[in-house]
Amino acid sequence: MFADKRIFIPLILISLLISCGDEQQVEEKIRPVRYAEITMGGGASTRVFSGTAKTGIESKLSFKVGGTVKTVNVKVGDYVHKGDVLVELDETDYKVKLMETEARLRQAESQALNSRNNYERVKSLYETNSVSKSDLDGARAQYESAVANVEGMKSALDFAKHQLEYTQLLAPVSGSIAVSNIEINENVQPGQVVVILVVGENMEIELGIPENVINRIKKGMNVRVDFPSLDDSFDGVVSEVSPSIDLNSSTYPVSIKVLNPTVAVKSGMAANVSFSFKGNTSNEIIVVPVAAVGEDSEGRFVYLVEPDSADIGVVKKHHIQIGELTSEGFEVISGLSVNQKVATAGLQSLIDGQKVRIK
Repeated sequence: MFADKRIFIPLILISLLISCGDEQQVEEKIRPVRYAEITMGGGASTRVFSGTAKTGIESKLSFKVGGTVKTVNVKVGDYVHKGDVLVELDETDYKVKLMETEARLRQAESQALNSRNNYERVKSLYETNSVSKSDLDGARAQYESAVANVEGMKSALDFAKHQLEYTQLLAPVSGSIAVSNIEINENVQPGQVVVILVVGENMEIELGIPENVINRIKKGMNVRVDFPSLDDSFDGVVSEVSPSIDLNSSTYPVSIKVLNPTVAVKSGMAANVSFSFKGNTSNEIIVVPVAAVGEDSEGRFVYLVEPDSADIGVVKKHHIQIGELTSEGFEVISGLSVNQKVATAGLQSLIDGQKVRIK
């Protein structure tokens, strides 16, 4: 009897341990989740695009001839008048070329004069039958060739004069020097930008708008301009809308005029331009909170929260199609209806079909 009791007691302990283990396995950890109900929104939307500030019209100036820089008469910030000499090249080689061309022209004119005299002489002899018709034709051909040579040398002389003039870079209009990319004794090539001249004082923002938005932007439209580096905002208005796409960026160029700029706004500063668009024709759209929308390889999705009891629910992954970003959230084009519930936090840790505690 004593031996039987010793065997019976461990069996009871083992049974109790197994029972406790089963209870621990049955206990399921359910994480809480925040959710929001899908509602109707007013439809107003705001889109922000990045651009660059630009003061007035920029004229990129370059030489039409190459050479070595002799003098630089301006620096950044200088105001210049139309016709002022900004930069000069060493003109020595061009002066020599001009003198050579002038000498060749005088030589050609002398040859033309001799050819003319010879032609007149042969013509007189031909009239007295002293020379043949071929002699007359040859003299006339020489004279005409000499005249053509003179005309060619005159064109060459004009070209040489222009080349000499091009050694001076003149201001085409009055304005301020924004950039001066040149130093004395530096060699420059034709077409190389050496000075950027800014004409006018209007501050504008240049930006590119994608094709799915461009038709909503009109000239005269009011916008808001923010400069991150200044932590300041300004009123603006759309001044230009390009009718053709920029092939390099695949966007449509748009210019924004800043209405109340300060001296702190500089050309080249980064700017964010906010466009406010009215809603659709019904003035109401279905919207979903931004925090509720995720994205995977199949597109945008939400986790629908379907209540299972008073405080327990199940989340189900559900793909949707969204439209514009509005002040209330994303516009829902398809996939959701009003009063459905969607999870609004921790989407990256949710699993399709997971039980959650509704908060």
